[in-house]
Amino acid sequence: MPRRRTTSSSSSTASSAPSAPRNRTPQPVRVRRRSFGDFVKAFLAFVVLAGLVVGVPFALAVTAGWPFPGGAPSLDWLQREITVSTFLHILTVIVWLAWAQFTACVLVEVKAALSGVGVPGRVPGSGPSQLLARQLVAALLLVGATAASLTPGLSQLGQSLEGNQKPSVAAAQQTPGIFAQQQEQAAATAGALAEQAGQAGQDAARADGGSSAAHGDTKYYRIQPPEGRHHDSLWEVAERHLGDGRRYKEIFELNKDRVQPDGSRLSEASLIRPGWIMEMPGDARGGELVEMPDEAPNVSEQVQQQISDYAKSGDHAQGSGGGDAQVSLPEQRPAPTPANPVTPATPVPGTGQEHATPAAGQAGDSFGLPEALLAAPLLAAGLLGALGRRRRQAMWQSALGAVGGRRGMEPPTPTGDAQDVQDALLVGADPEGVRLLDRSLRGLAASLTAESRPLPVVYAAWMSGNGDLHLQLAQPAGKPPAPWQQGQDQTFWMLARTDAEGYEEAETAAPYPGLVSLGTMDDSRLLLNLEAVPGIVSLGGTEADRAAVFASVAAELATNGWSDRMTITLVGFGDDLTPLAPNRIRHLDGFEDLFETMSAETRQRRGALGAAGHDSVLTGRTGPAQHTRWAPHLVLLAAQPSDDDALRLAELAADAGRLGIGYLVGTEGTDLPGAAWEMEITGAGRLLAPLLGLELDAQMLPAAQRRAVVELFTDADPGSGPGSDPEGGPGRPANAPPFLVDISEQGRPAVYARLVGSYEIIGLDTPDGERSALLHEALALLLLHREGVHPRVLSSALWPRGVTADVRDALLERLRAWLGSDPDGTPRLGTDATGRLTLAKSVVSDLDVLRSLYYEATQGRGVGSRQVRGRLLTDALVLVRGPLLADRPEGRYRWLTHEIVDAQLPLLVADTGLALSEFHLEKDRAEKAIEALTAALRTAPADERLWHELLRATHTTGDPGRLRVLAADLVARSGARGVPPRTEALLDELLPTWREGVSAAG
Repeated sequence: MPRRRTTSSSSSTASSAPSAPRNRTPQPVRVRRRSFGDFVKAFLAFVVLAGLVVGVPFALAVTAGWPFPGGAPSLDWLQREITVSTFLHILTVIVWLAWAQFTACVLVEVKAALSGVGVPGRVPGSGPSQLLARQLVAALLLVGATAASLTPGLSQLGQSLEGNQKPSVAAAQQTPGIFAQQQEQAAATAGALAEQAGQAGQDAARADGGSSAAHGDTKYYRIQPPEGRHHDSLWEVAERHLGDGRRYKEIFELNKDRVQPDGSRLSEASLIRPGWIMEMPGDARGGELVEMPDEAPNVSEQVQQQISDYAKSGDHAQGSGGGDAQVSLPEQRPAPTPANPVTPATPVPGTGQEHATPAAGQAGDSFGLPEALLAAPLLAAGLLGALGRRRRQAMWQSALGAVGGRRGMEPPTPTGDAQDVQDALLVGADPEGVRLLDRSLRGLAASLTAESRPLPVVYAAWMSGNGDLHLQLAQPAGKPPAPWQQGQDQTFWMLARTDAEGYEEAETAAPYPGLVSLGTMDDSRLLLNLEAVPGIVSLGGTEADRAAVFASVAAELATNGWSDRMTITLVGFGDDLTPLAPNRIRHLDGFEDLFETMSAETRQRRGALGAAGHDSVLTGRTGPAQHTRWAPHLVLLAAQPSDDDALRLAELAADAGRLGIGYLVGTEGTDLPGAAWEMEITGAGRLLAPLLGLELDAQMLPAAQRRAVVELFTDADPGSGPGSDPEGGPGRPANAPPFLVDISEQGRPAVYARLVGSYEIIGLDTPDGERSALLHEALALLLLHREGVHPRVLSSALWPRGVTADVRDALLERLRAWLGSDPDGTPRLGTDATGRLTLAKSVVSDLDVLRSLYYEATQGRGVGSRQVRGRLLTDALVLVRGPLLADRPEGRYRWLTHEIVDAQLPLLVADTGLALSEFHLEKDRAEKAIEALTAALRTAPADERLWHELLRATHTTGDPGRLRVLAADLVARSGARGVPPRTEALLDELLPTWREGVSAAG
């Protein structure tokens, strides 16, 4: 059907519009040029149609004759014997009937294609015949503009006709790829997106529409048939005729549940069909619009009648609408009123921002910290936790001699961008949110297993502003297990934060390890389940913006706390992210390598699922089996594939959601062939997915921060650290303590804090009782970071739920006044060139002294003097009075979970005990060595080196009974894990009968 232009009455209405929308002219439709393959398909379709429609009857007429009898059959015909000839005649008649039915189907499809009106009528009993006719006619007319009016594509060959003619909602539920279009209803049901687009404009449009209807000039739009790959959508209709694609909600609301010319109804904003009629808001402008039929004489009589009938349904009853799975914003519960209200600038707990000082009053205090990480609490928590584990691993490897020449406990201190990124991680991280998310998901899986229920397919999770967790299901899955509750509809399961805090650790596999943060909308954070997406997710935008989103997704997947294990395959990444998680991340060179790898894995997973009797990976993660092989494999393809490669990948990903494989593919435009979901990242950091109803503040990891994060992990690797002193001092290790104390009599400090054991401060008056705890905690944090502490790091450590700048600054002033000044007038709390808070050298902790004593004994003056070494090591071990900050109040010092000092201190004490034991054994003082080792074991009871040296020292006493008792004690401490192999070998050497002694003691 030719495109229609609006009549003069439409133009007259334009002048009276209260507010002129942008872009009132129709936008050109992108039409794909016909390829050689299209002509080949058309030629083959023509040959097949000619053979079936013309060739079959010609062959039948020549070989079997016409099906019509020469005269009326007699009753004797019924009494004749059934011969082979009779049977063949019956078959011939059946073939003639099949040909007639197929020919009728072809005529119906050709008529619908040429007219472009509605959906083709159904030939009774046609079944697959009409579907085949539809595909052949579509292929034949593919090279012409009218071909696109045929709804099913060639890729649907083999589906049943009944499946294609089901109501749109039911069809969307059964066909995974259609879910990509279902999601546009999200904004229609939630309303948030349309309100952001401008509620005032919407009200004005509706008012104008009502006025127009009263004057008889209501406008209508007829959904156009597709052209090439382009299919008409309400978003594009709104963009062309209302000036803003986000106003598609107005069109949807005007036409929801109204009967269309083909008898179906509009229930999903994305599921529209060619030939449908859409009533438009009154301010709609541009071509392709028609007024009432009597004012549009150029419209065919059939369309006039359709519009007239449709106009009578204007006061239609609102049905139930969607109710199907959709990526939409969950309804928020009212936030509970706190007993002690905080200032408006204080962030609401649970938003992921409670670890960041509010923006109010902070604009000039950021000191260059990257905002991308400050606004990514789950990503920051994952990176911070993984970095801590990497540093602990490096220290243990160094302590065990795995890295020669780099023995010690101090990781390199980051500088420059790496230091800023580390501070941003400390400020932005929300480990409590990660812990609650992980426990909530595992608890849900455990509850469903206990009820013998499968895990539902989850497309997304929302962490809302009041701390609740909302799971968005692909389809209703019944009543959720307690304490989960039904959300805003049957596709939402909700868990309140207070209920999540009651969850304990659950011994079950992570149910949804493919969840990854994409951004925030209306104070709610969206986590998309990449492994459950029915096909490929495309990401458009500039190369730099796409890379920032890809890096954020890869980094969070590699380090998150709600996954047991997974594989992340990266293709087309410029920077190597492998150091973040070498066991999870792998890089491939190009698309061919990717396709070969994923084809093999797809076949393997299909076979494994079939052999295990599982429908999908979700059923394999619950129940007694809980196969770890059902961990997800997520593919991030940053380089845009060719159209052919994209289609190959889309075909491979057709079953990916069931297999636990997800694909995120970058594209320069927004039209990636075969993509199920399409997203776009803008230069302003907005992540748009119109057909999903999403417009987020995107979570990104820009190139500079990405390189700095990788640098932090690379420096933490014990094999990649520097091998020489930055200051060039001979023999000085690269990981020397950041702060050395003058341990002579002249170096007596003005303020001395005891941190190893109970917390005590010498040299300062006790502050006011109400503020004493905060001041003590702030001083402890500064003492553990002699390199300097960013003010925002300090405030987020003391107030994890957020604090205003004036409260933070007031505390710093009190802390500065409490610490006072040195005799020369220099404040003991200062600020360096980067704006970080630093302590003067006159403020010292016992941990500083312990580090300095050990360093001087092993690398300084003690190297050349045995007497000095023994005295320094003895003094160092005397300082150890227990664990770090042993009597800290409950609920405070939570920032210690980000620190590695809990691993540094035991290693330092163990090394000190080992060095002092060696010092005594050189003079055969076994009892002194045993005493030193026993003292060190009180602080580092898990250090295997101390037990080995204690066994050797006890062996030198020549008392087998004492050695046997020690062996029995060591075996008892080992518990069910058993004695470590190296310890077992040492016992075999020192006490061959130790197993007999242990058995007798048992």
